[in-house]
Amino acid sequence: MSDWINTQIDPALEVRLRKAICTANIPTLLMVLVQLTGDKAWLAAPYMPNRARGLDDNDSGGLPEDIQSEIRMVAADAIIAWKKGKPVAIPDPSADLLTHMISVSTGEKVPENYGEIIAAELSPSVPQKNARSFSGQVPEDFKAIIIGGGVSGICAGIRLQEYGIDFTIIEKNAGFGGTWKDNKYPAAGVDTPNHLYSFSFAPNDWSRYFALRGEIIAYIEAVALDYELSKNTHFETTVVDAKFETGSKQWHVRTLGPNGQQETLIGNVILSAVGLLSVPFVPDIAGLDTFTGTTCHTAQWPSDLDLTGKKVAIVGNGASAMQVAPAIVDKVESLTIFARSKQWAAPFPQFQQQVPEHIRFLLKEVPLYQSWYRQRLAWTFNDRLHGALQRDPEWPDKARSINATNDRHRKIFLSYIESELGDRQDLLEDLVPDYPPYGKRILLDNGWYRTVAKPHVRLVPERLKEVKGPTLVADSGKRFDADILIMATGFKSTEILSSLDVIGSGGQHLKDVWDTDNPKAYMGTLVPDFPNMFVLLGPNTGLGHGGSIIPVVERQINYVLLLLEKMFENKSRTIEVRKDIFEDYNEKVDSAHAKMIWTHEGTTNWYRNKRGRVVAITPWRNDDFWRMTRKIDAKDYIFEGETCATKSS
Repeated sequence: MSDWINTQIDPALEVRLRKAICTANIPTLLMVLVQLTGDKAWLAAPYMPNRARGLDDNDSGGLPEDIQSEIRMVAADAIIAWKKGKPVAIPDPSADLLTHMISVSTGEKVPENYGEIIAAELSPSVPQKNARSFSGQVPEDFKAIIIGGGVSGICAGIRLQEYGIDFTIIEKNAGFGGTWKDNKYPAAGVDTPNHLYSFSFAPNDWSRYFALRGEIIAYIEAVALDYELSKNTHFETTVVDAKFETGSKQWHVRTLGPNGQQETLIGNVILSAVGLLSVPFVPDIAGLDTFTGTTCHTAQWPSDLDLTGKKVAIVGNGASAMQVAPAIVDKVESLTIFARSKQWAAPFPQFQQQVPEHIRFLLKEVPLYQSWYRQRLAWTFNDRLHGALQRDPEWPDKARSINATNDRHRKIFLSYIESELGDRQDLLEDLVPDYPPYGKRILLDNGWYRTVAKPHVRLVPERLKEVKGPTLVADSGKRFDADILIMATGFKSTEILSSLDVIGSGGQHLKDVWDTDNPKAYMGTLVPDFPNMFVLLGPNTGLGHGGSIIPVVERQINYVLLLLEKMFENKSRTIEVRKDIFEDYNEKVDSAHAKMIWTHEGTTNWYRNKRGRVVAITPWRNDDFWRMTRKIDAKDYIFEGETCATKSS
């Protein structure tokens, strides 16, 4: 006899739910079914999905039609019963069960303890203003200064507001959005599924699986609006420098406002939210300033740029070039692409695909379905690949690949390129990389290979050496005329925080400590001799093996809040990481990278500085970094008022 009260729901709602479930993702439905019913038989044969190929959602799970129909029917009944008030049978699955569930859902072995991160993320809390308190009291005049109003700055503001900490955001643009505000080039979008590229506390009704810039910036702005961050933000304001004053134990941040006025803001802590990809990189090309046409960087795209019928040249063939070239190719008279290096690109089955209305309805109406859909994506687009990026020291053909899985991927990608080029197999030599897959961030193909195969497109596998008026000269001496020159040359990703001068407690300039392009931080967040400074998306926090940076930001901010709490408990005015802890951590980072694909002798990438050291991305798995940011050890830090003996212990 059931002890729950069966309440009625709108019959139209039931019809819509059943219709949506008819085409819902089977591996996700199975996880919902287990939790709603408590029946673990759904995790065994004959219901276990097969492993997905590539990055596909694997909607059918590779199961026979009759099994799919059975799952959908029972899942529909269970979801309708839940809607009518029946409680979830397993509301809080154990970590072991969750590890088993995600393994079944993805059709592959997921590492032990992975369920810990899933347990934490299945039911995220929604931040509310002044809804939480620290174990130690926040000083009355305590204030934080956040530099940057992009994704990380917004997240930092929301979480500080949740704990009642006064803050100010300084943003160089006229509105929120950061890199999405700047990058307006055609077809700019994510290469990470949007259901991952969302704050855990602010799910969104995405119209596409991989949204373009317009929808992304609208989402970011809406979240900032919901939390009323504008009233704490100085827009059209740049930071000239930030200096830690040892007497007052405060940061003095000098700013330049929209009308040229200077102001100095004073805060107890600063959070850098400028990110990795904020300062455009333009290579040193002889005569570039003599170009008689229009020149622009993809991150500085003119709103009135008309490419119709023009001779257009693109320098670069990374992510931005691969997005913009297919988007403009049919508008231009000719397209010349200077592609000095070669890139691997994976098939992109969901490119430009819209999320069907009934699936959007299901994601919104059944939060547990959305949560499990997100967890599957998190594994597929991030940690799934991590093991395949480790070098096998016994692998014989190290120039071609680094292990058996990597070699298999190479064959798959090569076969894909050949199929996309059709009768233009003559381009293979100029397109197929001579380094292993993933040596550079893997790109997603949105029509790149079909674009370069078009008759009015010229792929120049050389560097643009010189510009002479309207003429572009390649390394070989070949000359090409152009009306418009697009620099798709990326960002100064290794020169973190290069857009402002940061001065620490001993008068050190951060750019000197980091020798411009050799940044290091503990947990990507703290730097010795720079007390009360927290770097969001700092050194070695980017994701080279795929995935969304938003969860990384959320974990870093959780870590910062733990540090602040310890400061308040100790009644300390400053906190900084011990140098030995800092150095030990970075040695571990470098050691881990030395065993991975990104330090392969045959590759160069934007992750590495001029010394060859990987500085932009993390070697850690998603759940590893999550664990690192869940707790702190007070012995790793120096608090104001400690004795010298304590500091060196």
